[in-house]
Amino acid sequence: MNKKSTLRILPFALFMGFIGIEEGVRFLRELGLIDFTDLDLLYLYPIKAGLVGLTLILLAKSYDEIRLRDFAQIGHTAISVISGLGIFLLWINMDWGFATLGNPQGFNPNVIADDGMRNSIVAARMVGAVLVVPVMEELFWRSFLLRYVINSDFSKIDIGRFTWPSFLIITVLFGLEHNYYLAGMMAGAAFNALLYYTRSIAQCILSHAIANLALGIYVLQSEQWRFW
Repeated sequence: MNKKSTLRILPFALFMGFIGIEEGVRFLRELGLIDFTDLDLLYLYPIKAGLVGLTLILLAKSYDEIRLRDFAQIGHTAISVISGLGIFLLWINMDWGFATLGNPQGFNPNVIADDGMRNSIVAARMVGAVLVVPVMEELFWRSFLLRYVINSDFSKIDIGRFTWPSFLIITVLFGLEHNYYLAGMMAGAAFNALLYYTRSIAQCILSHAIANLALGIYVLQSEQWRFW
């Protein structure tokens, strides 16, 4: 594993590590070994998002594939926004029982009695979902792993290079990362397709951010916490 690979894996691994901690805490709580409430678990998210966000900022100069000038291509940017909204609309209509892994706990801030603390946690959740997660995931899935499947020396592969094996593998794995795995596969395939069309990680980040922003607004308005 070379330095370029590590730099793109690290933020994702850190984020997933926190998820592992959360699941471990829930497991130990069910066994009666620790006393940890759902409210306590909510406080982990700002720490998780903050540390991953800080990592991305500190390593930002290493991610030369994120080109902000790509947004000057108005047609591509419009497609990214539209695709993000389309992914959101499909996502909230693909919550079928057979396409769900486990029992999604969701993220219900209403268990926090204090208004200020509740609003702070919601703000952290939105910032994490819109500004941190899209960057972290697109760097890992579509900048690194999509190319790594083609060639272990992934930096030799151009951004947006298409092969059926890499497309299918990343689509499936991206889906399995989510409780709503079929919706996740749909989103993974859509982000892959956007990358092949635009050849831009920045556009994928934008589309991902739009989808997450729309989902966050929907969840807060509808209180369908299972999507969060």
